[in-house]
Amino acid sequence: MSLNPAQIQAIAHKEGPCMVLAGPGSGKTTVITKRIEYLIQKHKVKPEEILVITFSKAASKEMRERFQKLSQKKNQPVTFGTFHGIYYGILKWAYRLGSENIFSEEQKYQLLRQVVDRMELDIDDEKDFLQGIAGEISNIKNNQLNIEEYQSLNCSENVFRQIMERYEAERKRLRKIDFDDMLVLTYELFQKRPDILKMWQTKFKYILIDEFQDINQVQYDVIRMLAAPENNLFIVGDDDQSIYRFRGARPEIMLNFQNDYPYTKQILLDVNYRSTKAIVNGAGRVIVHNEKRYPKQIVTTNEQGTTVHIQEVKHPIEESKYVVKDIQKALAEGIPASEIAVLFRTNVEARVLVETFMEYNIPFQMKEHFPNLYEHFIGQNLITYMKMALGDRTRKSFLEVMNRPNRYIGRDAVDHGEVSFEDLRKFYQDKDWMLDRIDQLEVDLKVISRCAPYAAIQYIRRHVGYDEFLREYAHFRRIKIEELNDVLKEIEERAKAFKTIEEWFAHIEEYGQELKRQAEYHQSNPNAIQLMTMHGAKGLEYHTVFIIGANENVVPYKKAETKEDLEEERRMFYVAMTRAKKRLVISYVKEKHGKHMEASRFVNELLTIK
Repeated sequence: MSLNPAQIQAIAHKEGPCMVLAGPGSGKTTVITKRIEYLIQKHKVKPEEILVITFSKAASKEMRERFQKLSQKKNQPVTFGTFHGIYYGILKWAYRLGSENIFSEEQKYQLLRQVVDRMELDIDDEKDFLQGIAGEISNIKNNQLNIEEYQSLNCSENVFRQIMERYEAERKRLRKIDFDDMLVLTYELFQKRPDILKMWQTKFKYILIDEFQDINQVQYDVIRMLAAPENNLFIVGDDDQSIYRFRGARPEIMLNFQNDYPYTKQILLDVNYRSTKAIVNGAGRVIVHNEKRYPKQIVTTNEQGTTVHIQEVKHPIEESKYVVKDIQKALAEGIPASEIAVLFRTNVEARVLVETFMEYNIPFQMKEHFPNLYEHFIGQNLITYMKMALGDRTRKSFLEVMNRPNRYIGRDAVDHGEVSFEDLRKFYQDKDWMLDRIDQLEVDLKVISRCAPYAAIQYIRRHVGYDEFLREYAHFRRIKIEELNDVLKEIEERAKAFKTIEEWFAHIEEYGQELKRQAEYHQSNPNAIQLMTMHGAKGLEYHTVFIIGANENVVPYKKAETKEDLEEERRMFYVAMTRAKKRLVISYVKEKHGKHMEASRFVNELLTIK
């Protein structure tokens, strides 16, 4: 590939800070590897004085291999690594740490689970809750936030503080550090020991960082110390592709880089070698609506290509059938299945699509874990109510739903493997108000037993009081009730097709088995349609890309309330659009679960020339 003037300028940069704004498909990896070679060959920099940092092991491995291939020397002692890998190496040297001192992500979650279990919190979607809490603990450490002033997104401040304090106390007692501690401890080491800092500054005289837009505060603080006093910092990234704020990434760091380093040389890689003019220009019309960004005009020398296609459909089922029909046409035209991707904001948007793919036997691969709708705690609760209506009296089933809604039945009232209503009445014989509740539960189960699944769900929601339980749960978890209602409505909608509870149970079993089979088969079949979230698509490219669910409250996501949140959502849509090389299809629905839906504002921006 011949280099353009901006790439040549970036490669030839020698000393002082340099910021390379690298648009999508602009050849940034080539620039980084060729610059390493240029430093060694033209400027006679020792390879061991060069440090190259990436955000993932895979990216680090690819960068190393690309450089070795370019230099044709396998043992050049340039250091390639992730932030965590490099900082762990520094701590290992300073504190003689070993692998036994490191908390794996799995061990971290085990400890968090123990902490939450001991607090006896009523958490149903435990996996989701623990992921949220772990993310918030990382955010506090990575951005050095004050826990006393921090407002949790997953529970009350008091509960969150207790969880974090107990987790930290136990972690320290076990003499372990997690991945976030590696960053914080390196920062503290360099602050306390200028002699050690000086040693590492002398070792790494040239620092190159890829995907700089994803950096967090503590990573940046350490890098600033490490790069001083020469400040030979060569940062490459795209502020328009910063989409990891939820992981603690701070796009403001890149936007303010020139304030920290006023003599920064800024270079724009503005040629997209990946996509057609239609796609590049369309993506540009969307991202220009963000205010907090470096102004840039991305161009391409590629052909004009087909227009970005916007498709309006009635509802998600129609949308999934439209996508399947279009994919079948593309496959017939000879486009490999592996060169076609369907992107969505969250996995929820893909549920109907996956069922339709199964129905039409379209091979697919899910990059991320695909959740089974019926394994969601709401699905499990509804199934349990119906199992009990059909005669299930196991303690496990009783414990799951006896207080949904709250009937104030204590766990000690159901201390046998099998639970009977007579035993419950005996236990609460001196409390008339409790006897009324127990009688009502028994009556409710009899009514449910005579219902078709759809009617049973309606009854559980409105007469039993499950909607009320969900409202209280949403308040405790700080979740929008609409999120839980969407799951409930989707289960309810699908249940319409079944006449009996037994028939519905058989479908749920079959659906779960099929999902497992599809996952096992398609993970081993590389020639399959790629399904993934917009986050999961970062850094990838495909001949044809479908973006489904381009609706308000989906993308931008309903939780995006601040201006910063909305700008991040727009960047995510931009990332999704720029994955396409030749063809881009965007669809949105007019209604979902009986509710009217609006097209995403990003679709309207795409259709408007600003």
